Amino acid sequence: AVAALAGGLVQALARRPKRVGHALIVTSEDHTVFEGEHRVRSVQAADLILPTAELDALWSPRDLERLARTYWRWLTRATLGLVRVDYREDGRQVKALGLVPLLTFQEPEYEMSADRGIVRWRIERGILVARRGRGGHGYLEIEIRRRPSLDYPGDSIAHVEVEVANFYPAIAYGISRRLYENTQSRIHVIVTHGFLRRL
Repeated sequence: AVAALAGGLVQALARRPKRVGHALIVTSEDHTVFEGEHRVRSVQAADLILPTAELDALWSPRDLERLARTYWRWLTRATLGLVRVDYREDGRQVKALGLVPLLTFQEPEYEMSADRGIVRWRIERGILVARRGRGGHGYLEIEIRRRPSLDYPGDSIAHVEVEVANFYPAIAYGISRRLYENTQSRIHVIVTHGFLRRL
């Protein structure tokens, strides 16, 4: 029985995808700032270092869309299923316990060039958004920019930023900025850093 268990473990490990690079979190200390009295901008970033040939193989609109889906799957996994994402024809809806609509996003917008890719979801509404920030003014965006690595010949760096911009959090607008910074904002940073490491 022990031999069978060990054999199964070896097979499972062999089936795991091989790591082809590594991620270095490069988020600045002032990653979350209030622009004006109530509007928030938050940026978390990482440098992914991987062989140029591997990055070339992934540099396509299809894989940009896969990157976006990976973010939403990670959000559900990181919150142990307490937060779930519904894919809708007109966008995405993030729900607590599959019931309470925390955030509703419009359809994703994609941009792709030889060295830059962006996927952006504009914030439509949700109980986490103050009335002033609804209707697509704020957004969540993943941007990836590529450049050659100067330290590792044959490798490239994919700089990934996850940005929330022009966001009016309801909790900061109506209750307390400090409460927002120590709850919703902190959770967002932890989850996003986990996503960047998983890449």
